Amino acid sequence: MTDRQAPASTKAAAPPGPAAFHLSINNPVVRAILWQIVLGLAVVLVGWFLVGNTMDNLARLSIASGFGFLDREAGFQIGESLVEFGPQDHYSTAFLVGILNTLKISGIGIVLATVLGVVLGVARLSSNWLVARIASFYVETVRNVPLLLQLFLWYALLTEGLPGPRQAFEPLPGIFLSNRGLKLPAPADDPIWAWVAAIFGLGIILTLVIAAWNNKRQATTGKRLPMLPIGSGLIVGLPLLVLLAGGGGAIDMPVLQGFNFRGGMTLSPEFAALLFGLVIYTAAFIGEIVRSGILAVPRGQTEAATALGLTRAQLLRLVILPQALRVIIPPTTSQYLNLTKNSSLAVAIGYPDFVSIANTTINQTGQAVEGVLSIMAAYLIISLSLSFLMNWYNSRVALVER
Repeated sequence: MTDRQAPASTKAAAPPGPAAFHLSINNPVVRAILWQIVLGLAVVLVGWFLVGNTMDNLARLSIASGFGFLDREAGFQIGESLVEFGPQDHYSTAFLVGILNTLKISGIGIVLATVLGVVLGVARLSSNWLVARIASFYVETVRNVPLLLQLFLWYALLTEGLPGPRQAFEPLPGIFLSNRGLKLPAPADDPIWAWVAAIFGLGIILTLVIAAWNNKRQATTGKRLPMLPIGSGLIVGLPLLVLLAGGGGAIDMPVLQGFNFRGGMTLSPEFAALLFGLVIYTAAFIGEIVRSGILAVPRGQTEAATALGLTRAQLLRLVILPQALRVIIPPTTSQYLNLTKNSSLAVAIGYPDFVSIANTTINQTGQAVEGVLSIMAAYLIISLSLSFLMNWYNSRVALVER
């Protein structure tokens, strides 16, 4: 064959396009999809079998199923409640009381554990040898003692270590500390307190709005208003002015009558033991997170701030902690979730949280499946809501990459 017989030009082979995709079992994409389908069907079949087997057993044992029991009368009393509850109320109301009690202990515990954790984290990095060693001893000791054991310890100290109501300590007039709990003066049935609460909430909202505007103003002009006196005036000053303008609200003072106190508000030993245990235990972990977050900030930031003449408190508040937040927030979210879920240990010391009330309901109705599902659903919703809020806040303080 001569050169003249050769083709004038040679075309390169075109790359395979979408038409070259074949539905073959040897294709890794097809295999991955098939495995996902098989796994999904297996999960559905196992779930179907378990649900069917459970329903058959319940029917065989003549145990009622469904959530119709929520409309029945509970028939038991709850020691602590944020809403009115009596034995004549329904199980649904009892569940509401349990959820509110869980949210109360979790919310207060998260705030106090955060404050104590930040103090511990900063103290561990203190230049004072004694402060750093005390903080280190606290963290290493508390983290390695089981939380349930700590709850038993606090409960024993509060119930066995304090005197009875007749011999109660009175550190301040109208405040009594005994093995029945801490009795405090409480607002009486007076309309002025509703106005004070409304103005207090309005002050918090106004403070947040002004703080956001102040941050934008500082970013554009470099000038900043002093937020501490402004916030104090709005949150504390305005409610006090409303209270004084209304002539002062009536106070319900606790009084010893017989073998116990009447009136006022009570911080029960069960609530206090659970709160102390959760706060002290969780704060030890948050303290380590704060310490690691501070150490993650480059040393040059500290040196530059010191060269500008910032005090140590200003350095920590304006330079170190704002940058350390990007490292601190994600693991701290996990600790908040742990504190919320650990509050279920309240059943061990008698605090009526959601798990305790659900257990009582299960014992009375025999509907364990519905009770356990209710517990799982409640903690799932609370945990997902808390995670959403913390992830939203984390996105606000995270660095935006270009």
